[in-house]
Amino acid sequence: MNPEGATTRARRSPRVTGAKTTLLYARPGIIVTVDRFTVGRNTFRIAELTHLRSTRGPHDRVAVRAFATSAVTIGAVGLLLGFTGGLQRLTAGAYLILGAVLLVPGLLVLAGDRWRPPAYELWGIYGGEEVLLFSADDERQFGQVTRALVRAREMNRYGGWNEPLASTDPWRPSR
Repeated sequence: MNPEGATTRARRSPRVTGAKTTLLYARPGIIVTVDRFTVGRNTFRIAELTHLRSTRGPHDRVAVRAFATSAVTIGAVGLLLGFTGGLQRLTAGAYLILGAVLLVPGLLVLAGDRWRPPAYELWGIYGGEEVLLFSADDERQFGQVTRALVRAREMNRYGGWNEPLASTDPWRPSR
């Protein structure tokens, strides 16, 4: 406390001078700089990231369970009808209904993927192990983060980028 009774914050330690960090992407919880990639509490050094690849995550659990349940139920009904001899007694309309019911599992999977599509995932090798670096439902955000990460790797690989000077005039031949 100071003499007036107000509390003051402790001074922050000064940053290292001369270390210029270029920010490539920043959103809440996600930061990509030339040196580091931070997602939540996980931080990865760009120089140690290798073999980046993007995939889609697993399908929605509810859709998979609905598919499995309906497929097993339809299979059980088919077996039951086959063993009891009920297939010979079915009419043409019943066969059409049975054929339509066989489409239910596929329709459930398609509907589940439409309502909750699989997440976009970015995987890479860090410290000798394959790790999930980033996952997002939004394709646009995933693309932005992936591009920023690729740019950061390129900047690391080639020793940095020198942006062309905007203040200089381009060369033009004299006429």
